[in-house]
Amino acid sequence: MKKYFQFEELGTSYRREIIGGLTTFLAMAYILVVNPLTLTMADIDGLPDAMRMDYGAVFVATALAAAIGSLFMGVIAKYPIALAPGMGLNAFFAYSVVLTQGIPWQTALTGVMFSGIIFMILTISGLREKIINAIPAELKYAVAAGIGLFITFIGLKNAGIIVNNDATLVSLGDLTNGNTLLAIFGIFLTVILMTRKIKGGIFYGIVITAIVGMIFNLIDTPKSVVGAVPSLEPTFGVAFESIFNSPAELFTIHFLVVVLTFLFVDFFDTAGTLVAVTNQAGLMKDNKLPRAGRALFADSTATVTGAILGTSTTTSYIESSAGVAAGARSGFASVVTAALFVLSIFFFPLLSVITSAVTAPALIIVGVLMVAALGKIDWTRFEIAVPTFLTIIAMPLTYSIASGIGIGFILYPITMIVSGRRKEIHPIMYGMFVIFVLYFIFLA
Repeated sequence: MKKYFQFEELGTSYRREIIGGLTTFLAMAYILVVNPLTLTMADIDGLPDAMRMDYGAVFVATALAAAIGSLFMGVIAKYPIALAPGMGLNAFFAYSVVLTQGIPWQTALTGVMFSGIIFMILTISGLREKIINAIPAELKYAVAAGIGLFITFIGLKNAGIIVNNDATLVSLGDLTNGNTLLAIFGIFLTVILMTRKIKGGIFYGIVITAIVGMIFNLIDTPKSVVGAVPSLEPTFGVAFESIFNSPAELFTIHFLVVVLTFLFVDFFDTAGTLVAVTNQAGLMKDNKLPRAGRALFADSTATVTGAILGTSTTTSYIESSAGVAAGARSGFASVVTAALFVLSIFFFPLLSVITSAVTAPALIIVGVLMVAALGKIDWTRFEIAVPTFLTIIAMPLTYSIASGIGIGFILYPITMIVSGRRKEIHPIMYGMFVIFVLYFIFLA
């Protein structure tokens, strides 16, 4: 096992990988609650039952899709990157595709499955890997730093430290709120543990913060340990129904738009996550991602599998960076995360203690670690500084990794050409320029 996962070469151990895998799971366990609530549109009153997916089935589908995707990534690609149904894409699935466009959720699942199949074809052809390796080093560092700011912003928002303000967009939240104080406690605790160079400091910070939350009645103590496993029948295999029962729904502009949106967003969110996490873990080699094809194949396979099970697009999770910060370096950490997602199906009541206030400190601290990539960018070259800076700042401000990448990919060829460095631009980057221009037009 150690030899297969290259423990000696990576300087890791079972203890580090287990703690890293567990930390990643804790940082992304919220998806087990949030995804079912989103796909069932639980916050929308008066919807016909036919428009809502089954909560229990989506919960099981979410856990299994995360487990299968993480297992593929760990065993096939050997990376400490976990997968689960993506945030943002699930909201697009529910509120844009089903609620606004009126496309049945069964057909929307077919769209997710088709996008995953297209991903697999692009991966097998080697095109996805070539695209990632064609991205210049400066933009890769910008993506890593931008995602660091993005997840820090998410952590601050989840903690209630940063809140919405109609006049200034954002402002300081109520620092006397109990959950906000719990998150602040978690931040200080984790900072102390990390400053003292305690291995697994982020993981221990999560555990201790959760315990403190229960002591002060800010987090509910689980009422039971084991719960009944809901049936997967309402969603399993439904993605195939539209192909056989209503194929006409698949030959419409709306359906094509759905597939292309899933395709674009997942493609570049995944690319950004892979680049950021592997760069943080020190796994990048000469600006190239080893085994990139395997990682991308695992990601696309997870999307197809998730759609068949009954959930929106499954993608690589940036929360994996929390596990890397806790010590994870090999695919064994992803195997650990996968096993925990399977166990979560049976121990769902215990997940009630993992709230946003508990995980927010981990996201914030990981963001601090990830912005270290800023030091690798040559800010004295204006033609590099402009696209990299706007890539970084756009991610938190647009609340989208893909949008930040798109802005950078559009500006990079322009500034390089104007500065007389056209020969340094990889031909694929010109194609990316066109694609992202169309992406923003399409998005509008």
